[in-house]
Amino acid sequence: MVETVERLSDQLSAMAETRARSGGTLAEMSSQCTVSLIHKLEAYNSNVNLNVSGISKEPPPNYNDAATSTVSSSSHPTMAFIPSLLRLTSFSTPFLSTLVPSVSLAYGLQALVAVPSIAAQTERFYDLSGSLTYLSCTALSLYLPTIRARYAAAAAGTAKPAWPSLLQAALGRGGGLNWRQAVLSAAVSIWATRLGTYLFRRITADGTDSRFEKIRSSPPQFLVAFFAQATWVTLCLLPVLAINALPATAFAALPASVAATDILGLLLFTGGLSFEVVADRQKDAWVQEKKAKKHSEEFLTRGLWSKSRHPNYFGESTLWTGIAVLAGGVLGRNAGQVGMGFAGMGLGGKVLAGAMAGVSPAFVTFLLLKISGVPLSEDKYDKRYGERKDYKQWKENTPMFVPKL
Repeated sequence: MVETVERLSDQLSAMAETRARSGGTLAEMSSQCTVSLIHKLEAYNSNVNLNVSGISKEPPPNYNDAATSTVSSSSHPTMAFIPSLLRLTSFSTPFLSTLVPSVSLAYGLQALVAVPSIAAQTERFYDLSGSLTYLSCTALSLYLPTIRARYAAAAAGTAKPAWPSLLQAALGRGGGLNWRQAVLSAAVSIWATRLGTYLFRRITADGTDSRFEKIRSSPPQFLVAFFAQATWVTLCLLPVLAINALPATAFAALPASVAATDILGLLLFTGGLSFEVVADRQKDAWVQEKKAKKHSEEFLTRGLWSKSRHPNYFGESTLWTGIAVLAGGVLGRNAGQVGMGFAGMGLGGKVLAGAMAGVSPAFVTFLLLKISGVPLSEDKYDKRYGERKDYKQWKENTPMFVPKL
């Protein structure tokens, strides 16, 4: 079993490295896999008799009769898999019918990667799987309403709706989506692609990750790490999943003009991502210079690292705050409340919408400041250089998180 898994890991690694050398990105890989899977499943199940709910505000129809007739009319048990899955993930509102499957996918994918990783005792694909989970959940939340609508059209014998166009939607030209859905999804995809590529290259070069030294040999602890990553993806991505899960009628009820929260959210995301990218590049350049013996510095105090001891973490927190602000501006409005099924809840509905948007930056910031980011780094450097005068001066004169002007 272990030998089989190891061969599988080697094959996956070779595929990823070949794709990276050819200029491909994680987003392209995820997009190609998603589109290919959708078309194959659609062709495989094009004749099933299934009613699905599209993006209207009406409760989805009952699938029991359709699913039963599908199973009885087919000699192959897998013919009814997709219709049954759509039926099982259908809830009283279109919002939940998209949100719940998207969240479930995060845990399913992490469990799928956890099994061979635990057997082979390797963390090589841990971070890569996290980024791919971000991309996959985002894609599912965008396309699932259309999948349901296309199955409904096939069952009714009518023309199937076209697949959404992200480019047209981002430009405000319709395309089957609202521009906010396209922009937020693209923003997360850009971030996840950059992070996943960066971390996969790093572990490919280093061979191991020190975070897993004590847990990779313990299956229960290693499994917890994968499910913790699924929870991380879910909480960070929740504002985007909520926006993507809103039915088209919710966006149609919004004012056509761009809101202040839209502008502020985009500015925060762009600024935060830029801050994080620049900080990471400065750190990488510093490390390479040290390896080339161009300097003998033990810790980085130049560039953005002279403004904050953890500028990359500050950028990370800021970009998720931007996503939350943009999403919260929609979820908190009456149209967003109706789309989520919170109509009539009054202040409680708005508080719940604010929590769905705000949990992302709150969780990220808490994680970075109290759990895995700043504490680990500070403890490591304090043990190494805590007695040095230049290190003490740097700590005294440089803020830990929020940069100084």
